[in-house]
Amino acid sequence: MARINLKGMGVALITPFHKDKSIDFDSLARLLEYQIRSGIDYLVVLGTTAETATLTPDEQAQVRHFVAERVHGRVPMVLGLGGNNTMAIVEAAKTLDLSAFDAILSVVPYYNKPSQEGIYQHYKAIATASPLPVILYNVPGRTGVNMSPEVCLRLAREFENIVGVKEASGNIAQMDEIIKNKPSDFMVISGDDGITFPLITLGAVGVISVIGNAFPREFSRMVRLALNGDYAHAREIHHRFTELFSLLFVDGNPAGVKCLLNAMGFIENELRLPLVPTRITTYEKIKTVLNNLNSIS
Repeated sequence: MARINLKGMGVALITPFHKDKSIDFDSLARLLEYQIRSGIDYLVVLGTTAETATLTPDEQAQVRHFVAERVHGRVPMVLGLGGNNTMAIVEAAKTLDLSAFDAILSVVPYYNKPSQEGIYQHYKAIATASPLPVILYNVPGRTGVNMSPEVCLRLAREFENIVGVKEASGNIAQMDEIIKNKPSDFMVISGDDGITFPLITLGAVGVISVIGNAFPREFSRMVRLALNGDYAHAREIHHRFTELFSLLFVDGNPAGVKCLLNAMGFIENELRLPLVPTRITTYEKIKTVLNNLNSIS
């Protein structure tokens, strides 16, 4: 199996909705063109930011096919394929048409609160079944359990098709331990826009980004500058976005980025319950920051 290169900035794609909560495919098409034109490195489809948990299986299939047709191989694509029922994910990996995708991103099982051995066995089953490379996704703030560096490294060493980890634990020491001890071709990817710059300086290969939905050109430039060792200019861009990083998550994700995209004229400010739009105060602050953000050349 060929190793996929996910160096740079991937965008965790949102799902736009109409006011009646149906999927707004016209806005999704515009957003895809905007991101590809702006030079993103790859797309992550049907991840957390896409509100995938609120999409029916039929809607998920529609999004997969729509994005695949629109992108048409212009950038690599990663498909979110995770959950807390291991057997169901294994079955999906075996039966879904994954021909348009280059890898799958699979989250640590949530709600069940598995042991570290349970997490290992979960990913072992997925890696054994998957026809595509697998990227682990550690986000304990959402799942309720942290995948230890020991388990991450064990999986990285034992399974050739487990090629990377999206790390969103917020624990820099943990991420640094993985980077220090990982196989040379195993990719550590930031799962948090706000710490992408410092994580790249430690050896991460990039980010799966939320803010990239709205600022693909600017944020991917920051990532590339940092990867090229131009930390001074990368840090300048990082600091330009510092206030926005916190505002985008104060009322939860993807409420913040959908608010931002609405203010930019891309989409309706609609989410599916149990998620709701940002508070008015947050919306006004985001609009103010947006107005103050000059183009970064």
